[in-house]
Amino acid sequence: MENTGYSYPQDNVALYPTGQYDRLKDDGTSVTTTTVVNMGPTVPPRRDHIIWSIFSTVYMNIFCLGLMALAFSIKSRDRKVLGDMEGAHHYGSTAKVLNIIALVLTILIVALIIGLIAAGVIEFHYAASNYFENSDFKGK
Repeated sequence: MENTGYSYPQDNVALYPTGQYDRLKDDGTSVTTTTVVNMGPTVPPRRDHIIWSIFSTVYMNIFCLGLMALAFSIKSRDRKVLGDMEGAHHYGSTAKVLNIIALVLTILIVALIIGLIAAGVIEFHYAASNYFENSDFKGK
C-alpha cells in the first residue's frame, strides 16, 4: 500500500492553546497540607440474604416462608443502612433460617411427588398387565 499523500496529525498536540494562559510563578513559599483520616477497624458487612429470599419467594414459596424471609431480609438491609448492625444481624439470621426451612420443605415435597408418581406408574403398569392377562383381549 502506498501513501496517497495523506499526512497524519502529530501525536503531541496540545488540548488547549498554550499562549493564552500564564504559568504560576514558583516562589518557594508554598505550603503543602496533608489530611489524615482515622478509619476504625474494618467490620465485614452483615449478610441479609436478599437474593436467596427473592428466589425462595419466586420458586419455593411453601407456606409463604419465602415471602416472610424476603420481609426479614428487607428489614435487615434497612437496619444495616441505619447503622444498627445488631438488628441487621438478628433480622438476617431469621431470614436465613426461614430460607433454609423453605428449601428443605420444598425438597421434601418434590421428592414426595416424584416418589408418588413413580409408585403410581409402577402400580398402573402392574394393574394394566394383570387386566390384559386375565381378560379375553388377545390383541387381534
